[in-house]
Amino acid sequence: MPSFPLPLLARALPLSLLVLALLAPALGGCQPQRPSGSLIVASKSRIDSLDPATASRIGIMQVLSALGDPLYAIGANGRIEPRLATALPQLSPDGLRARIPLRQGVSFHDGTPFDAAAMVFSLERFLAIGTLGYQLGDRVKAVRATGPHEIELELKRPFSPLPRLLSAIFLTPVSPTAYRTHRDKPLADRFVGTGPYRLSFFSGHQQRLVPFAGYWGRRPANTGIDLVTLGNSTALFGALRSGEVDLLLSSGIEIDHQQALHRDAAAGRLRETVGPALEIGYLTLLSDKAPLHNPMLRRAIAHSLDRRTIGERVNRGLRPGLRQLVPPTLPGSDPHAWPPYRPAEARRLFRQAGYCNDRRFALPLTFRSDIPTDRLFALTWQAQLRRDLHDCVTLEVSGMESTTAYAQLDKGVFPMILLDWMGDYPDADNFLAPLIGCSRAEGSRCLEGGSALSGSFWSEPGLEADLQRSTVVAGAERERLLRSLQQRTAAASPYIPVWLVAPVAWARPHVSPPRFDGSGRVVLAELRGRPPAQGVQP
Repeated sequence: MPSFPLPLLARALPLSLLVLALLAPALGGCQPQRPSGSLIVASKSRIDSLDPATASRIGIMQVLSALGDPLYAIGANGRIEPRLATALPQLSPDGLRARIPLRQGVSFHDGTPFDAAAMVFSLERFLAIGTLGYQLGDRVKAVRATGPHEIELELKRPFSPLPRLLSAIFLTPVSPTAYRTHRDKPLADRFVGTGPYRLSFFSGHQQRLVPFAGYWGRRPANTGIDLVTLGNSTALFGALRSGEVDLLLSSGIEIDHQQALHRDAAAGRLRETVGPALEIGYLTLLSDKAPLHNPMLRRAIAHSLDRRTIGERVNRGLRPGLRQLVPPTLPGSDPHAWPPYRPAEARRLFRQAGYCNDRRFALPLTFRSDIPTDRLFALTWQAQLRRDLHDCVTLEVSGMESTTAYAQLDKGVFPMILLDWMGDYPDADNFLAPLIGCSRAEGSRCLEGGSALSGSFWSEPGLEADLQRSTVVAGAERERLLRSLQQRTAAASPYIPVWLVAPVAWARPHVSPPRFDGSGRVVLAELRGRPPAQGVQP
């Protein structure tokens, strides 16, 4: 059975929380020690399933990136690199058929050959049962093999970001042999793919990965990876500092702990690497009901947000302020699309809307009560508005547990709410379509589509047509259109970008510096470690 050092749990968690930290099979004293050269990677992400068809969270994407290969990958420089494909898609003149040549000599972990039939099996399975099946199904009409190592995708309409979509790790192929009886249902507790590691143990709190001897590419630099889940930021922080884990991923780590780890790295006690920022924090404003149906008020609110103060007091300078919906690492970003902090302009607009002096605007804000930075943001902005615009506006804050809030978002119950978003793959369309997409609208009110589902219900004539066109054109023309879409949205301000979140990894000094790929995941196969010096702790 796999091992995990019991001293970690004794130091990092109270005894009453041990069961929540790791499942019993990982705690038994009879397990052998981990082999030399293997590494322990910790995060807060519990993994309930390793089926790519059910993948939708950061944690499972990280594990799948080590166990499987995509057709294409996004390099650290943002460029598209063929992986299981050998070249970019070859498009028909009308852009409705894409032929993709596949790599030969690749095997799945169970020895099944990877070929066109296996890729078709995997894509059709994902279309049928995938949690994110709409990502492929909204664009692809049919998948077929056109040769032993070539597939063809029949598209519903031309789609210029197709290679970026096909870089999504949830589209990694699975062995038709291993999944034959799970063609139409998930297989949660095992994974059989083509990646540099194979799975040797699985539980919700621990996954053991060992190098796949038959891997087609470069072999891993380590002898294996144990990915473990601890239940809270304090436990994760203590585990890395005590040396019981080799690498810590930042998802779920509170800002104060991140700041302390950042200081440790600056002092040389840890290695720190920051990945591409692909997560945004933003405010959604209910734009189809009073009082925020008034665009003048929304614009005033946009000018009243002091991102610098919020960045210093809420995020300790670790999350830069954001004035766009498309992260700056992606083509089509516009770093100055949204209005800057200008309290004088905010006051002018509030006055024009009938407020200030003897009448103050009561602005309600809902924050997610189970996310510490959300609460701190609400209180900090409330104080900042009291300082700058006390005679014009009062921020009324209330908290709600995040799962409950998400379930009510499309009901139009939140005048304003703080949320975050990370695209399923790195492309501007994955940030704009979920927020401003609208399949049915009446004037400036969205009735169906991403805008309604995200709680703003905003649209304007011609916007959806331009959004659709942005997925057909390419290059400089596409980038101009994406910037224009953001500028039009900013002018109406149904959303207000707040901050940008980048993934961070901290490694013990005996571990090689971690590297992120262009999709924001640590490349586990490149990690190399040597035995840590005994008794050395930060």
